[in-house]
This record gives sequence, structure tokens and C-alpha cells, in this order.
Amino acid sequence: MARIGHLESTQQSRHVLLEKVAQLVSERTDGDVEFQIFPQGQLGNQRQMNEGVQLGTLEATVAPAAFLGGFNPLVSILDIPYLIPEDAAAAAELRDGPFGQALLDSFSDKGMVAIDLWPNGKKQFTSNEPLDTLEDFAGQKFRVMDSAILIEQFNALGASAIALPFGELYTSLQTGVVDGEENPLDTITAMKFYEVQKNLVVSDHGAMEDVVLFNPMFWESLPENYQTVIRDAFAEVIPELTEHKAAAVEAALATVKEAGTNVRVADEDERARLRDVTFGPASDAYVKKTGEAGQRLLDIYTEAYNAL
Repeated sequence: MARIGHLESTQQSRHVLLEKVAQLVSERTDGDVEFQIFPQGQLGNQRQMNEGVQLGTLEATVAPAAFLGGFNPLVSILDIPYLIPEDAAAAAELRDGPFGQALLDSFSDKGMVAIDLWPNGKKQFTSNEPLDTLEDFAGQKFRVMDSAILIEQFNALGASAIALPFGELYTSLQTGVVDGEENPLDTITAMKFYEVQKNLVVSDHGAMEDVVLFNPMFWESLPENYQTVIRDAFAEVIPELTEHKAAAVEAALATVKEAGTNVRVADEDERARLRDVTFGPASDAYVKKTGEAGQRLLDIYTEAYNAL
């Protein structure tokens, strides 16, 4: 019996598809490998679960990449805006190719075995100030997670970024400490940020990727054919995961619109402009933080991206 801990609720995509993985693995190993899924931080916060996986007190966790930068700074490459292509097939090719593999391999000296990247939605921008054009970002204050890369993303748009704890965000939007924020749509609705935000632009600028992490001793105790079964099961459900997430996002968007928030979908040209403006400065911040190893990973990415 192996335990997999994560932070999402039982209704959310990550949990629903983890249950599916557990079922597939159980069937394909004739019950030799059974996964027990613990949602909603039952086994601790993400930091505690990461440490549990390193120490072997927990067999596995599926962790948002955004929560892993402290353990493995290289994974912060995923904070760079528009890193993952919008097209699902191109995104899959990038994850499955040399870039995805190099990113997973970067966990091996951190006491973890990373076996897959799971897509978990995209971030959008909201603000109480207008977001009708890229120029509107200038002078606005946005809340970010404490990430030099995300701070540079906003600096490149002429906005200022303020790192605030997630728990303080609703009140900060309400009282005008910040004008806006960036989060996936289902987070925006779950936290009711739309109640204190006038405008939302669907920009899909930031990829929310999960990393599937196993304890090395547990992983190595499995026969090779079982390791393959597990890898295949995680990879196989990705289209279903994406579909489940898309439905959740669709429902969230309807909620935001019903609340009277002004919603605008950024077109392809605007997204291309946004990438042009933010990608370089965010990449520079990443390399500044991660040095040669970061530059190597970015080079692998650039080669893979250009080959798509």
C-alpha cells in the first residue's frame, strides 16, 4: 500500500484522475501495487509532504510546481509566462521530449524521483482597474507569489508586483492594497476573488503544472515492469485530466460572468505580444537565480520549443 498526498479537494481534477491512476495501477499489477489517495492536505501542507517523500515517511505526492522552487530552483522555469504552448498536442510533445525529461531529472539529486508533469490549468489576470489593452497594466499593483520571475513578468508590463501570502489576497483586493492578481479561473471562483475584482482577462499566460514525485527507496523497491505500469498510467490519463480541468474552467468562467465581472478573452495576437514583452525579462530572472544549470535547461527548452 502506497500513499499519495496532495492539496486539492476530492472534486478537483488532480484528485479525480489520481483515483483513476490508482485503479489502473491496481488492475495492471493484479493488486500488487495499491495507491491510497489523501486529498486536501490530510498528510500535511505541501512542504511537509515534499519532506515526507524525501524522508520516506510518504511514498508519493503530486505537487504544484509553484510550491517546489524551494526544493528545486530549476523547476521555477515553469513560472516563465507562455512557456508551455497553448496547443495540447504541442504541449504534450514538450512535456514528453528532452525538455520535460531534463526537468524531471533535475529532481534526482533532491532525494525524489519525478516521473511525470501533469497539466493543471492556466493563470489569468484580474484587476479593479481596466485591462482592455497591454498598456493598461502600466502603473497597476498586482499580487504575486514570492517569485523573482513573476515579479519581472509584471515589471516588463510596467506594473508593480507585490508578494503577499495567499490568505491575505481577498482582503488586499477589497481594500486596494493591490489592484489585481493572477490565478487559474477555478481558484478565482473558489476563493471568490471575483467579488472584489471588476475585470478579468482570459490570457492563459501561466502554466500550472503538477510534478508527480515518488520516494526513491519506494520507487526502486518496485520491479521495473511495475514502474512502467505506473509511468504509463500517469501519462495515459493526461487527456482526461485536461478535459476535466477544461470543464471546471468553463463552469468557473460562467460563475464570474454571472457575478457581473467584465470578462474579456485575449486573442492570439495579444497573447503573442504578451509573450514577446514578458518572456525575455522573466527568463533572465530565472537564469540569474539558477545560474549555469538554469541556462542549460532553458537552452534545452528553446531547442525543443523551436522544433515544435
